[in-house]
Amino acid sequence: MERQSLQFHLLGSNQTSNYKDKSWRSKALCFFLCFFTISIVGLIIGGNLTTWVLRGENNFNERIRVNDAEIVESEQGVVAADDGRCSEIGASMLRQGGHAVDSSVATALCVGVVNPMASGIGGGAFMIVRSSSTSKTQAFDMRETAPLAASKVLNIFDSYGTSVAAKGNLGVHRLIEALKHMFAVRMNLGDPKFVDIKKYVSEMLSPSYAKQIRTMIVDDTTFPPEYYMNRWSQLRDHGTSHFCIVDAERNAVSMTTTINYGFGAGMLSPSTGIVLNDEMGDFSAPTEITPDTLPPAPANFIEANKRPLSSMTPIVVTKNDQLVGVLGGSGGMDIIPAVVQVFINHFILGMEPLTAVQSPRVYHKLMPNIVKYENWTVIDGDHIEIAEETKLFLTEKGHKLEGKAAGAMVQLVVQSLQKPVEMGRKNGRDSNNGQIFHGTLTAVSDPRKDGRPAAV
Repeated sequence: MERQSLQFHLLGSNQTSNYKDKSWRSKALCFFLCFFTISIVGLIIGGNLTTWVLRGENNFNERIRVNDAEIVESEQGVVAADDGRCSEIGASMLRQGGHAVDSSVATALCVGVVNPMASGIGGGAFMIVRSSSTSKTQAFDMRETAPLAASKVLNIFDSYGTSVAAKGNLGVHRLIEALKHMFAVRMNLGDPKFVDIKKYVSEMLSPSYAKQIRTMIVDDTTFPPEYYMNRWSQLRDHGTSHFCIVDAERNAVSMTTTINYGFGAGMLSPSTGIVLNDEMGDFSAPTEITPDTLPPAPANFIEANKRPLSSMTPIVVTKNDQLVGVLGGSGGMDIIPAVVQVFINHFILGMEPLTAVQSPRVYHKLMPNIVKYENWTVIDGDHIEIAEETKLFLTEKGHKLEGKAAGAMVQLVVQSLQKPVEMGRKNGRDSNNGQIFHGTLTAVSDPRKDGRPAAV
């Protein structure tokens, strides 16, 4: 009964009359969405869509050929989604000369079809787009506030002044401590249109503030939650989907989409058939009884037209104005720890891209004061678990450990800056001036979800 009432609030009190009296624009939109979705479904399950070009063919008369490898390389463009069929559909747009953003639209629609419990056009997203022609990066907020928490953790590691600080078991201990500090302050954030967060944003991006936090990280021990000065209950957001795209001209997209809970609000719009999201669950409520006994965060209280806080962390990495990498993840509160660990593994510790993604991860939410470590056999049969010596080391530092048969999924694309690729003219267009570096692209989809990347 309560759900039925909520449905009408979301759709409007006069939904019946509106539904019967739609404007031509609404009908056109519905037709477009239905046509595009049916096209995507046709590509996934097989069919005869002569308007689609795949692998240079003019007709598509068979199922999508999904790459079996967990890693691909290309000089022309790559897509890394958490479903191989969607990676392939995104790559097909690039083969036709499409921009990375064109590919992201097709990929996102595909993910909404094959993974409707976690993604869809009825939900929200956060997208980072980098233009190779202008060397500018833009953040498109289609739901959330910016993922500054990841910056805070990386700044803390940067304050050590050496990559050695992130190595080995001691590096894992320091990471856990940095995560606990991050979770203690992130709930001060909220929609900047409604809450003044300048002070907290400035601190999270400040190297000097990171050094202050680093002095509180002790290599010999860990501490109870109150040591980290946490004030508010944590946001416990839910399922998402992430993909990374780089095209031939080195435009890049890092995009995370979500409808929050499994199948969102559990309701379909009667006019479009779109699964409605449940993003209201990502707000804090003044009357909320929280599992960690802390009060709910006022900065994230619900208000009309306000956007809730999020753990989504899409990232584009550059060096000397050249594209170096694209990454991001899905998995609610686990996203930030997972993305940070993959970033550290590759860009700081120098692991190969596939190893950086496959390596076992640890997670912490500050409360309860427990380190969750991966201990599970994933879809492809591989077992992922941190080493016994790492467990012993962390236990000796005072950490309480608990195995976890789950975790966030991370997609990664990196560009080698060692060997430039001579692009010349492609698809009838100039490949841009010589200032844009074209190296080999390597794409990895997380095997934890049996994802597969695709190359042009």
